[in-house]
Amino acid sequence: MKNMKRILYILLGFISFGIGVAGTVLPVLPGGPFFLFASYCFAKSSERLEKWFKRTSFYKRYVDRYFLRKAMTRMEKIRINLIADFFILLSIIFVKILLVRIIMVLLAVIKHYYFIKKIKTIKPDEIDLYELA
Repeated sequence: MKNMKRILYILLGFISFGIGVAGTVLPVLPGGPFFLFASYCFAKSSERLEKWFKRTSFYKRYVDRYFLRKAMTRMEKIRINLIADFFILLSIIFVKILLVRIIMVLLAVIKHYYFIKKIKTIKPDEIDLYELA
């Protein structure tokens, strides 16, 4: 059972990493949240994979940067929320189970609350100040 969990975390980590890499190239797909999830999965699965991921430029640019500044620009917040809202809306439209629809709406509300109230908004010209601090 423990091996199955480990394999699942590794698989999810690499899938998330791949989507994150695609998000660095495609302007409509945010890479940051996928790199955060990949970091979590690699940490749960293997110390070796976690160390490898922490040495990548993707980790340094997206995960480390977020934790250092603990803030996002308004455009980063909007982009992430619009994409997440698109997929939540698809789920609400295509899933015919009322309970699932209610849960999706609640998740959207919680997500927006978190991004608005819990993540500090900074101006793009403040990014370098947060990375140096």
